[in-house]
Amino acid sequence: MCNTACLDWVASVISEQEIKGAEILESGAFDVNGSARNLFEQYKPKSYIGTDIQPGRGVDRICAAEGLTDMFGRRAFDVVLSTEVIEHVRDWRAVITNYKQILRPFGLLIITTRSLGFPYHEHPVDCWRYEPADMTDIFRDFEILNLNKDESAPGVFIKARKPKRWKPADLSEIALWKITPGQLEERSL
Repeated sequence: MCNTACLDWVASVISEQEIKGAEILESGAFDVNGSARNLFEQYKPKSYIGTDIQPGRGVDRICAAEGLTDMFGRRAFDVVLSTEVIEHVRDWRAVITNYKQILRPFGLLIITTRSLGFPYHEHPVDCWRYEPADMTDIFRDFEILNLNKDESAPGVFIKARKPKRWKPADLSEIALWKITPGQLEERSL
């Protein structure tokens, strides 16, 4: 699901050359309030698979983001898209690791998520807030091609490329802003 700023940013960072003939996975594809799927499909990818934890419009396969590698294997996709998902997962490290593993070398990872100042929004849970510096740290093992703040609603957008000889970064010491209803946000491992 996406807001208008999210969709506009995704449209601005993808090109026909990157998408045509590519195998694409969208994690969190249930179209609640907007989807980037048509932005990709206009460029004629080889395949486009939408996954989510529940059935719904835009969902082709039921799969939690933590289980993507188990379902599809490593190096299965040229592009992984995740819009407004990673703030909602309990184990963000497992999800990010799955995203990185299912990408082929030189694959693109496109993520939008929420930052500090965005209110608690349960769907089904709301756990984390990411800042641009967090994304730089989380994706230090990728080539960051585009990193922007969402000025319309506190958030962050990132497009990154997996290197040919990818060596996973250790994410265990990265603390993010944890959000819970009725409590102040705090950094948490």
